[in-house]
Amino acid sequence: RLAKAMGMTEFEQAILEFSGLFHDVGKVGIPDHILLKPAKLDPDEQEIMKSHAEKSVEIIKPLTHIPLFRFVLPGVRYHHERYDGKGYPIGLMGEKIPLSARIISVVDTVDAMANTRPYRNALPMDKILQELKDCSGTQFDGNIVDIYLDAVPLWTKETDKEIAREEQIVSRIIKAA
Repeated sequence: RLAKAMGMTEFEQAILEFSGLFHDVGKVGIPDHILLKPAKLDPDEQEIMKSHAEKSVEIIKPLTHIPLFRFVLPGVRYHHERYDGKGYPIGLMGEKIPLSARIISVVDTVDAMANTRPYRNALPMDKILQELKDCSGTQFDGNIVDIYLDAVPLWTKETDKEIAREEQIVSRIIKAA
């Protein structure tokens, strides 16, 4: 939805969708005692966790004979770069970070905060949105954050309508049974 709100073509949206689907696939190579640790990771564990982006790239590379996957690699590799240059794996800054990676960074962070993790409970949406605002221009591309924040109320209304439709369908099925 964010890609569409940004005016991306259908092909660009497909690249972003696949990048989003595969960006953390390398976590299969991270030991469970690190991945599921219910406390802060120590520096050695943090370095192991950071390796998931490159592990994801290694998993995807054999698929690059399919043209779409050649375009997926940058978003997967660089989704932990920060707009201020303090991210990883190589410390890219600003517009040097591929657009797909900048978008995934925002959406991945929202997803991480909105869901319960072994080390903390899910955060309410107002705190998530405030964190995006607070990190706009440092961790995240401010333009992407602005577009995301403008689009959230529309998505919430769409989601509410989808839930209402699903509830109506379930209700009809129950009545028919």
